[in-house]
Amino acid sequence: MVRFVDVGNINRWAAETGVERILTDMVEYIERDFRRWPSFDKAPRVASHSPLGVIELMPTSDGETYGFKYVNGHPSNPSRGLQTVTAFGVLADVQSGYPTFWSEMTVLTALRTAATSAMVARALARPASHTMAMLGTGTQSEFQALAFRGVLGLNRLQVWDTDPAALDKFLRNLAPLGFEIVVATSAADAVFGADIITTCTADKANATVLTDEMVEPGVHINAIGGDCPGKTELDAAILLRGDVFVEFTAQTRIEGEIQQMDPDFPVTEIWQVLAGQAVGRRDDRQITVFDSVGFAIEDFSALRFLQDAVDHTTFYTDIDLVADPDDPKDLFGLVTAGSPALV
Repeated sequence: MVRFVDVGNINRWAAETGVERILTDMVEYIERDFRRWPSFDKAPRVASHSPLGVIELMPTSDGETYGFKYVNGHPSNPSRGLQTVTAFGVLADVQSGYPTFWSEMTVLTALRTAATSAMVARALARPASHTMAMLGTGTQSEFQALAFRGVLGLNRLQVWDTDPAALDKFLRNLAPLGFEIVVATSAADAVFGADIITTCTADKANATVLTDEMVEPGVHINAIGGDCPGKTELDAAILLRGDVFVEFTAQTRIEGEIQQMDPDFPVTEIWQVLAGQAVGRRDDRQITVFDSVGFAIEDFSALRFLQDAVDHTTFYTDIDLVADPDDPKDLFGLVTAGSPALV
């Protein structure tokens, strides 16, 4: 039997546990796995692109547990009443190859993306940071806000979106949770005076959401919207001014902001900073950029966290996913048991 967390159960778990608590606890799982980064199998995700979006598989293994996520990204989906991103994920035992855990990952991906952002900001942002600008208030925005408050204590948000309905949704969801929220008049207005800037837009195109002149010294940029070939959000001049940190370089050069740069453009993998093998922030005037595209180890960590969190609870069901005949060599017997004799 395989434990399965469906949509209803993950929603119930998140509501009863509290999203902010989940995010702060998940950060520790992700950081522990990043610190042991060399022990994982790593490869860019396997992507199938179409004019409307992308479908991807994201696998990894630490030699004991194997995990993968199926995920799509279709920016035009909301216009048809559908989510931009949907996903599910699986953990399996490397020794037997048997799956051990299966979960929806549309909600879980939003949680792990926000937790990863906050983890990296804790390592790279100025310690006294108190204000975050958010350019884009779509599906990911509330999770990001709660993660940054839970992990870094940021409670002031300066927000901007070209979609008034997305802004209204953001205010409706977060205003009751005690945030100080300022709705800006433009992207430039939103980032003015901010310690951290989060960019998260959905349009599948090269864009300049954040221009170089909008970025002040000392800012940490959490760039999470550019996550596929042909989609970027930052002025390339920002990357030249700042120090760029990535998850897995080979994947980010294909999908991240640095796809705008030469193949030898210097970056630092964030696991090296977390493991003490590379320097992160050097001083209060340094501009740091997290060029995040999402990587399989984050999903692996999130699935492990969820598996442990729901253990001995009512937030999962057991499903009979693997055919398991009494005689391992007699699979045919399962499909003919009780049937009339074959002639």
